[in-house]
Amino acid sequence: MSVASRTAPLASRLAALPPGQVDLHTHAIDPDLPDIGQQHEGAFPVVRRTAPDRAQIFMDGRLYREVDDRCWSAEARVKDMDAEGVAAQIVSATPITLCHGEPVDGARALAAAQNDFLSQLTAEAPDRLFAFGCVPLQDPQAAARELRRCVRDLGFAGVEIGTRAGDLELTDPAFIPFFRAAENVGAVVFVHPVDRTLDPRLARLKVGFGLDMSAETAAAAAGIVTSDLLEEVPGLRMLLAHGGGTLPSALARLAKGQRMAGDTDPERLATARARQLWCDSLTYDVPALRLAAERFGPGHVVLGTDYPFDAREQPAGAVLREARDKGAARANALGLLNPG
Repeated sequence: MSVASRTAPLASRLAALPPGQVDLHTHAIDPDLPDIGQQHEGAFPVVRRTAPDRAQIFMDGRLYREVDDRCWSAEARVKDMDAEGVAAQIVSATPITLCHGEPVDGARALAAAQNDFLSQLTAEAPDRLFAFGCVPLQDPQAAARELRRCVRDLGFAGVEIGTRAGDLELTDPAFIPFFRAAENVGAVVFVHPVDRTLDPRLARLKVGFGLDMSAETAAAAAGIVTSDLLEEVPGLRMLLAHGGGTLPSALARLAKGQRMAGDTDPERLATARARQLWCDSLTYDVPALRLAAERFGPGHVVLGTDYPFDAREQPAGAVLREARDKGAARANALGLLNPG
């Protein structure tokens, strides 16, 4: 690996990609993540190695997930990518580690540590691995600073955020400066639900994965498409996980509610505003994928797999392939990541 390849601008690295798919929804974690809770108040993740290629993630003293070296080894990831025809992965943190509801000091330290790890990981395969960084969203000014560091200093394509920060929704005016910072530096904002913000009722019904993750994404996105956020920040490039969750099926009803409330401007309706957003293809189902493409626009659907976790689509792009849309998804991804 040459020094030039490690430090080349994002646009140049994207232009040099080999043939294949571009996966914008993959995750990673540092097996040696600092124990932020030892130095700061709050509930933060703890990662413990159990073997050279195995580790465990703990939250609140309880085992959350067992992971393997695909979460931190560029070599292991590229081997899988080659086997499934994936040219590039955009790597983001394991969502439960975002910790947007925890005290700010610890959240700032955690985001910086995770970004340093993502920088090291992607530097091991700079022609194949890219990153969405982390930000302490509960402190919008600090989040904007860390976002700028991610893009300008670390060469990331954008950042990953949760669907809310504590009790604040993404449409809260406090976040306008953060989203404007993303717009100014050309960063993609990848919105992913976090297990810790899910509905206890749906957990009791044992549909947390099947419904609650999708509903949480949809709730945040519904707020966005029925607010003025996209008018306030018209250049914002926001990508929704999991095909936009349940939002595509709810958009017509959201628009009807707006009309009933007296908002009849067709450009302000949820159905119109949704076409300013992007979604990934992680729907596990061709009809669901086609509905997402209809609602967000066929040019606004990109490949997402959830690699390397159990929920991953395998092989990568299976639903896109069945829908005969694999080639378009690569072009969509490159257009989102590098619109210039």
